[in-house]
Amino acid sequence: MQKARIGGLATAAVMALTGGALAAPTAARAAEAAYFGVRTHGSYHDLVLKLTDPEKIAKARAILSGEEKNTTHLLGRIKKTPADYNPHYSFHVDPDTVSFFEVAIEVCDATLPYVEDHLDEVGGAFLPGAYFCPWSSQLTGEIKV
Repeated sequence: MQKARIGGLATAAVMALTGGALAAPTAARAAEAAYFGVRTHGSYHDLVLKLTDPEKIAKARAILSGEEKNTTHLLGRIKKTPADYNPHYSFHVDPDTVSFFEVAIEVCDATLPYVEDHLDEVGGAFLPGAYFCPWSSQLTGEIKV
């Protein structure tokens, strides 16, 4: 019960800090998919993000071009399943939940290698609600899949 309460509080805090930016896009806004690489401290391989929302795709491209300098770090919910476009990790980030942030709470901060090594714990006390906001995350480029 205590873990559920902590997870609920952490989820509420993440939503408050990001302005509720994890809402799913409507079908009308869906577009061709674009893929972007992300790394954190200690990662040797890119995590590949799939984006389908035109606004999020434009935001990612603005980050890569240097036009966007503030909200540049990844925020999203981890899915504990592999994705064919993300070959180096046994998890992926749900495309409908991806957004970018400048500052976030520590409870959702982790590196890619740590998430991979502790994937069975994601969603409990570690990364409550499966929200992932690696402070050291950086987009590395747009990827052709």
